[in-house]
Amino acid sequence: MKVILNKDLSPLGEEGDVKEVARGYARNYLFPRGIALPYTDRTVALFESRKGDIEARKEEKRKDALGLKEKLEGLALVIVMPAGPNGKLYGAVTSQTVADELVKQGFQIERKRVELPGNSFKSVGKYKVTVKLYESAAAELTITVEGQPIKVETPSAPARGGGRRRRDAEPAEVKQETAGQQEGAPAEAESPAPVEAPEAAAPDAGNQ
Repeated sequence: MKVILNKDLSPLGEEGDVKEVARGYARNYLFPRGIALPYTDRTVALFESRKGDIEARKEEKRKDALGLKEKLEGLALVIVMPAGPNGKLYGAVTSQTVADELVKQGFQIERKRVELPGNSFKSVGKYKVTVKLYESAAAELTITVEGQPIKVETPSAPARGGGRRRRDAEPAEVKQETAGQQEGAPAEAESPAPVEAPEAAAPDAGNQ
């Protein structure tokens, strides 16, 4: 079905463009939202009368795109990603990664406008990225991907033979404790020497 776009709709086209679309798409989405109108003699005449205004808006977009191109190409964009010692990234830098980084810099760029060679970067280094702006205008950015080392904590290995020394030490401790108890125990009381009974006095011979 042929329609005329009443508004810009990426990536379908811009205001005033004539497009072929599915009938259901036109009736259920484009027409109810005022994005497009059916292609008829009446609508063609309507857009012919608006042609000057439409072209003026397009020229304004071209100027904005050139200004944005200069700003983007003047950026020093650095993306830091977790990486191994060999420079290989744990993950990858994608068009979404670049778009998110541009948002941090104050540029609202759609992900689909960002083009990466090979679709992603998987190692640290410097890369060229293309950002499509308006019509044939595009900005070429230089992006530096830096690696962030990941610290891996390795559990300390138990001392070799530690368990055996512990087991060997236990009997010694027990022996030492037992010896200590024996040294500190009170000595047994010695039996008192028997007391001899005094001898009976011999009878006086004089009394016998």
